[in-house]
Amino acid sequence: MAQAKSISLSQFTTAVQAAVKAAVQKHPKFKVDPQQAVTFSYLIRGIPVAEKMLENVTFGEAQSFANDIAAGLTSVQPEAAGTGTQGAIYCKGGHVILGIPAVDSLQVEK
Repeated sequence: MAQAKSISLSQFTTAVQAAVKAAVQKHPKFKVDPQQAVTFSYLIRGIPVAEKMLENVTFGEAQSFANDIAAGLTSVQPEAAGTGTQGAIYCKGGHVILGIPAVDSLQVEK
């Protein structure tokens, strides 16, 4: 079994904000507000995206946006994102989350 890794929640949240900001600049169709929280559910860590915004983007654009978030996180906090992580998309019941797949074991600390 893989050893759990410890990361700073504050640093991880800052890394998520930076990665999302950079991805938004590259993908202007994704006009998301700065994130104040990170969702840890559905075996994915990411940001919720408004259904209205998704009416104007293709699945490929959403995947590319998620990939850029993952790349931004991997470069800043590889212990949280894992190396070579591709972006992930989770959709259920009208909720869409773009981000990265969860690592095997993660302990969140403040």
